[in-house]
Amino acid sequence: MSQGVAVVGIYVSDQDEALAFYTEKLGFEVHTDVKNGTYRWLTVRYPEQSVVQLGLFVPESPMIDADSARALRALVAKGAMPPLVLEVKDVRATCARFESKGVELTQPPVERFGSVDASFRDPSGNGWKIVQSR
Repeated sequence: MSQGVAVVGIYVSDQDEALAFYTEKLGFEVHTDVKNGTYRWLTVRYPEQSVVQLGLFVPESPMIDADSARALRALVAKGAMPPLVLEVKDVRATCARFESKGVELTQPPVERFGSVDASFRDPSGNGWKIVQSR
């Protein structure tokens, strides 16, 4: 049995919208999509990285109170959460593929530090950095 990080969660404003973005535009696959009452546990994973899942969670009860949920939604929408990093073999090709599917880059590919990186945000405001493998 392997041990380690299995799910990294991010807050999204709408799980259906996030699911469509991550699967249809970025190429992630659904790992788990189950409900318990009104609570929905939704995770996706990058096809070439089957171990770690990305949880797409709405800030709401039973996890947090209503005031905290409103504050978190506002912070996510402003892009205030730490960026996520997607490592790829070819940043330029990945950006071209993403843009062809409607993903808007917030920073086009730039060469620096011996690599290439770019940035985009998801529909909820979460920032992503795309970094080329060395």
